[in-house]
Amino acid sequence: MADRPTIAIIGGTGALGSGLARRLAGAGYAVVIGSRTAEKAEVAADKLTVPPGARRPRGETNARAAEAAEILIVTVPFATQAQVLEEIRPRAAGKLVIDTTVPLVPPKVARAQLPPQGSAAVAAREQLGEGVRVVSAFHNVAAHKLQADAEIDCDVLVFGDDPQDRAVAIEIVAAAGLRGLHGGPLVNSAAAEALTSVLIGINRAYKVDGAGIRITGISAT
Repeated sequence: MADRPTIAIIGGTGALGSGLARRLAGAGYAVVIGSRTAEKAEVAADKLTVPPGARRPRGETNARAAEAAEILIVTVPFATQAQVLEEIRPRAAGKLVIDTTVPLVPPKVARAQLPPQGSAAVAAREQLGEGVRVVSAFHNVAAHKLQADAEIDCDVLVFGDDPQDRAVAIEIVAAAGLRGLHGGPLVNSAAAEALTSVLIGINRAYKVDGAGIRITGISAT
């Protein structure tokens, strides 16, 4: 799979980041896990279980991980999104950034609370600047499910202004074992970001372990 781009998982030591790292490494991607310190990232990379023959992810600082990759997946909490984006901004120019940030504001995380920019993804694009191509995805999939080998009954909506960039992200979604669907321009990311809070409320109300979404009427892809 030498033709596949290197992917940096920015903030990759958390549940979502580590889950994506192990699945994408298993699918043949070279993966670099980024964190505030290289030591923390290296520990997280060493703990990952990957299939025999797959390249093991390696750990770096967020900035060095961003520099080493062609595609960056940002998997950090909303509270630290701006700080982390500032770390990687000088190294993200000309690259594709897949932002997964959901604007959850404790303690009322089951209530949609979008930022002034309209969505966390639009805020990311504004901060990273015009030279960075930003799409958003992975808002509505439970992070802990990505860490297991079982099939995940969930679709992933992908948002971005360039359909070709969305298509690249959809390939990555498929490599992670889910079905990705075009969700339209980046401003539409607000719908999926807000829906995460709705799903948290559904999980509580129905006592389920990570409800997801499934779009009907579309043939399996």
